[in-house]
Order: sequence, then structure tokens, then C-alpha cells
Amino acid sequence: MPITIPLDDLTKTKIVQMILNKKTEEALQHLSKFYNVTPPEIVVGTIKGKRKTVYAVYVQKESKIYATNSDVFYNPFIVLHEYYHHIRTKGGMHRGSEKNANLYAKTFIDAYNRIIKQIMESRLER
Repeated sequence: MPITIPLDDLTKTKIVQMILNKKTEEALQHLSKFYNVTPPEIVVGTIKGKRKTVYAVYVQKESKIYATNSDVFYNPFIVLHEYYHHIRTKGGMHRGSEKNANLYAKTFIDAYNRIIKQIMESRLER
């Protein structure tokens, strides 16, 4: 079951924008304040056995997200997908399914796209 705490579209857009602007740690700190959890550490690195199969992985024991390279470090969908696993484990729940992690990340990307579209349309109307 996905996390049901609602974040508004503007907040989600700001989080995505922070990650795109290479402020990933700041974005995770902001989200963690909202969920009242300690933010995960995020680093560029790999985990044995996962090096060729995933772009990033959340390691619960370390509260750390490992991104395979700096491109992944600034990819909002992947970062938010792994962050979903973090908040699920910090909330005392199972890590959550891959499907729900994807849905969680997608809500941020969809919100970002909606807000950017609104901004662009309003500029065209001027």
C-alpha cells in the first residue's frame, strides 16, 4: 500500500526541481522533515550483487541510497523511488513494493510536469 500522506503539487515540483538542480541532499532533507524521519545518506557507489542490475539501491541497515553514478544521483524518478523505500522502513513498515515505489516517484514527476505546463501556458498567454 503506498504512502498516503499527501504532498501538494507545488511541493512535489520543488523537490523535483531541487534534484534536477543538483541539490539532491537538500531535497531529501526537505522531504524527511515532512515525513518526520532522518534523511537517508545518498552516495555514488555500488553494492555487491547489484552492480549490473539496478541504477540505485536503498540499504536499510545503513539508511543509505547508493546511486551507480552522478547521472543517477540527479535523476528525480530514481532518487524518489529509493526514498520511498526509506520512508517505508523508517515508518516501521515493509520496504514496500517496486510498483508502489514507482507510483510514489511518478506522482512527483507528474506534478512537476503539470506545474511546468501551467507556467509555460501562462507565459504564452501574456
